[in-house]
Amino acid sequence: MLDSVDLKAEMSKEAFREAREAVSRRLGEIQRQARDAQLPVLLVFDGWQASGLGTVIGKILAALDPRGYKLYTFDVPVDEALLRPPMWRYWMTLPPRGGIGVYDGGWYGDVLRAKKKDRADVCRRIGVFERQQADDGAVIVKIWLHISKKEQAKRFRKIEKDEARAWRITRQDWRHHEQYESRCRIVDEMLEETSTDYAPWTVIPAENLRYATIEAAKTIIGALEGALGKSGELAARAGRAGARPHRDADTKRGSRSPLEDVDLTLTVDPEDYQRQLEKLQDKLLEAEHLLYLPRVPVVIVYEGWDASGKGGNIKRLVASLDHRGFEVIPVGPPVGDEKTHHYLWRFWKSLPKGGHITIFDRSWYGRVLVERVEGLATASEWSRAYNEINEFENELTDYGMVLVKFWMHISKEEQLRRFELRQQTPWKTWKITEEDWRNREKWDAYYGAVSDMLVKTSTANAPWTIIEGNNKLHARIKALRTVLGAINARLK
Repeated sequence: MLDSVDLKAEMSKEAFREAREAVSRRLGEIQRQARDAQLPVLLVFDGWQASGLGTVIGKILAALDPRGYKLYTFDVPVDEALLRPPMWRYWMTLPPRGGIGVYDGGWYGDVLRAKKKDRADVCRRIGVFERQQADDGAVIVKIWLHISKKEQAKRFRKIEKDEARAWRITRQDWRHHEQYESRCRIVDEMLEETSTDYAPWTVIPAENLRYATIEAAKTIIGALEGALGKSGELAARAGRAGARPHRDADTKRGSRSPLEDVDLTLTVDPEDYQRQLEKLQDKLLEAEHLLYLPRVPVVIVYEGWDASGKGGNIKRLVASLDHRGFEVIPVGPPVGDEKTHHYLWRFWKSLPKGGHITIFDRSWYGRVLVERVEGLATASEWSRAYNEINEFENELTDYGMVLVKFWMHISKEEQLRRFELRQQTPWKTWKITEEDWRNREKWDAYYGAVSDMLVKTSTANAPWTIIEGNNKLHARIKALRTVLGAINARLK
């Protein structure tokens, strides 16, 4: 990829002034069009040390409205980033729909810093990240500024002679310069591995920075013009198609749902319950303390039917824990910034740091449950979400996170009994709403969606545990045992 670059490309000062005026005007226009079309834009700039990244980025950003973009630079992860999965810090910087994220280096520094045996895994993580953003409508532009080894040495020496900038060239920079040929092979492999239809690399010769600036601007303009044309076509199609009716479950006719094999008659003796509860809670507190030194994070996901006992179950789970070490996050419809980002963004944002526990009362599975059944997500959105969720959870467990997922299952008859009890009990009436009754009318649709969810997202590294919930005492004991077992397995 780098071998085919013509490093002799030049542009005169006069030609640059003329071209810059035209591209600057167009950059401003297309930024406004992208904002109006609600396109999130990711501009990733990378290249050799002293290749002119700062200069090129600065000249391009000068043409944009600074209220519509944010610039990010990344180095070796430190502090908070070290206590979370590798892609966490990049998810945190994603622009809202209509905004622009500008990345000086971005996530590709992770590839160049990685050991040889780890590079393929890093590239895979990046590929998943970029594909998920592109599927969500993001425009990804990636530019590599290329210079020769000779030109790099020339620029290093020039910078070192400048008293104000000499600090920028370090011994490590010179070491990397001496390794230019071997690092060039690494970069070439990285560019080839991570250049895709939805996030292609554009390699730009940068020995003449006037030429590099105009080519970078043209690349951005071309990518945004193409994306705006596609988004217009999609909008027109959606308008012609109108609203889509609810789609039935994907589970093949005749295949069994995992819910059919659940034994809802399981119970626990009330007297034995209290003894088991206290013993398990004490053990869980001990496990919480043991998690801290090795900095093992824990995520516990609760999904289930309305009135299935999630709240009471969570209450018993955390009752004896040190409150400084856990957080319970109730999940409702997205609000504010959550609406302007990828649906997984708010969950990446809420991940626990190493040594802490986060419990989600409902979760990212809303995309394949309520958003699917209620028509809040398109068929293509919720259909691809199964794979996106598996990829997300795989990243968490690859990092070493303990991930426990509960489906709280009750019968339709038991749900009705609990609904009626809530209506008849003054201090429980707040728990029952019209929405609960409306959701109950769609029991069969939700049953199919839950069945598909359990089949498609129960993996070796992130299996579902179905909690038999007709008897709340049994459900609480099973949840505690499951969490404790998962933590102990990880600690061993």
